[in-house]
Amino acid sequence: MTGYFLYAFIYLVAAVIAVPIAKRLGLGSVLGYLIAGLVIGPVFGLVGDETTTIQHFAEFGVVMMLFLVGLELEPRSLWAMKSKLLGLGGLQLGLTAALITAAAIALGQPFGVSLTIGLIFALSSTAIVLQTFQEKGLQQTEGGKSAFSVLLFQDIAVIPMLALIPLLAIPELASSAAEHGSSSESHNNLSLVEGLPPWGYGLVIISSVAFVTVGGHYLSRPLFKFVASSHLREIFTATALMLIIGIAALMGLVGLSPALGAFLAGVVLANSEFRHELEANIEPFKGLLLGLFFITVGAGINFGVLSDNAVLIAALTITVMLVKAMVLYVIAVVFKLRESNKWLFTLSLAQAGEFGFVLLSFASQNYVLPSNIISVLSLVVAISMFLTPGLFILFDKAIMPRYQGSKTQREQDTIDEQGSVVIAGIGRFGQIINRLLVANDVKTVVLDIRSEQIDLIRRVGTKAYFGDASKPDILHTAGAHDASLLVIAIDDKDTAAEMVKYAKHAYPNVKVLARAFDRGHGYRLRQLGADYVVSETYHSALEMGAEALRSLNIHPFHVERQKMAYKNIEDQQNDMLYKAWIDDASGERIDNNYLKLFIELESLIKNALKADLHDKHSKMRGWTPPPKGYAEKLEHDEIPDNE
Repeated sequence: MTGYFLYAFIYLVAAVIAVPIAKRLGLGSVLGYLIAGLVIGPVFGLVGDETTTIQHFAEFGVVMMLFLVGLELEPRSLWAMKSKLLGLGGLQLGLTAALITAAAIALGQPFGVSLTIGLIFALSSTAIVLQTFQEKGLQQTEGGKSAFSVLLFQDIAVIPMLALIPLLAIPELASSAAEHGSSSESHNNLSLVEGLPPWGYGLVIISSVAFVTVGGHYLSRPLFKFVASSHLREIFTATALMLIIGIAALMGLVGLSPALGAFLAGVVLANSEFRHELEANIEPFKGLLLGLFFITVGAGINFGVLSDNAVLIAALTITVMLVKAMVLYVIAVVFKLRESNKWLFTLSLAQAGEFGFVLLSFASQNYVLPSNIISVLSLVVAISMFLTPGLFILFDKAIMPRYQGSKTQREQDTIDEQGSVVIAGIGRFGQIINRLLVANDVKTVVLDIRSEQIDLIRRVGTKAYFGDASKPDILHTAGAHDASLLVIAIDDKDTAAEMVKYAKHAYPNVKVLARAFDRGHGYRLRQLGADYVVSETYHSALEMGAEALRSLNIHPFHVERQKMAYKNIEDQQNDMLYKAWIDDASGERIDNNYLKLFIELESLIKNALKADLHDKHSKMRGWTPPPKGYAEKLEHDEIPDNE
């Protein structure tokens, strides 16, 4: 027992020293963990054979990470990614595996061995890439989203790879293992599918996936409600861990990837009201276990094998990374990724991945690869992962400046006050809202992610903070928990939707007013809980139409009546259209019923606008034509904006 405490202490000391230093030097936490493992393993020999065992335990951090990734994706969002998943992911995996397989055959390896090597090196490191994206805020870039699609496809592709590899077994290896009595080693793992016929194996897999999907949807909510009623945070944490460990164990028993099962469970729970609690409880365990995993990768580098095969391993590592980078660059060009996104996509996925270790172990157990090849390939996988943070440093230091000029990333402002209204976005839309509130002595806290817009607003005397309001910690610091209103006036559709969803869950007592781009986006925001939604073009287009009528010498009173009639019909029919939009399960939200109602709305508006002036006169009794020159008095200079 004392030995385990000592090893744990060594790993933690290495992490505590190396990671902060790496972060301070701009190297990133992943490289810090890898260096820590290298120092305590091959360099000083403080840890030894237990590294492989610890690495198997630490791989659970990858499982947790994919569970959290799944929580961020609703099934509809996953379906919307299908073109990128199949296009980017399928091309990358297919082309890379084909090229590396061909190269291995050219070097004299049998087809089965070559194909296995090609599949192993076609995978990239989900753990390193997503962790680095999160640290550097690259998840929402086009390059980051495309890289995530490829990683997701690779993780899903591990399943057919695990099914294919046993078919490539080398009879000589199997007979040799049987002669030496080592075949029993492969039977130590528990399995529910061992010995089953193919149809039985398929049935068990389908049943397991169905259980995770249906059970996650219908059974998890009553369970979490029951646990939440205890008001004990540690029990909720235990429940979250129980859920992930149970799913991982089930997937392992049926021969599937535990990480994929956890990802599927996360997607199923993405719409759960307990989503944010799950994230908060799992995140610390995920970070610690991923760090431990990276340390074991560094500690597992075998300097003996490395020194004996230094030239071969270096050549293989460079070749694999160059081949993957070449394929990724071509795909980036084909899919029209531009500027820095093209290079981010190329460099971030050029390494081998942690699932490579899983496939190597699986190939060994099924007599597909000889042990001498496995030892070399393990080092190639580990070293390529070790070099990945360097590729991100290359991207940051050499590539990004070419597209950003001399502009440096600005630190977010310290928010030193709170108000009754938080406004996210101070472009042309948010400016008007803020002016009206401030003019009526309402205290506002204004946030915007565009530094140049913040500087411009400050020059005219408006106080605003540079900060990303879509980040929960920034929103909390701005006082959203104590505010009466949250106004979302940003110009990004998806981010606005995520903010509405988060705000209504985290701050149920805060009224959320949201800017929509069009009718469909407005319905989406309304579905997510926004209390009031207005399309940014609705009132301006209505006002422009009214001005067009006035310019044609139509009487102002008649113009105002037309505007009122249009708004009345729009308001009356809006709920019907929204219900039709909600009822459509196709994902496009435009079915025949919706189109029929929309055509009906067009007809009603047309008839209303043609109605006789006296038919609606009573509704216009409170309106009088504006005095001459009134419009000119309202004109004022707007702060320019690039939205």
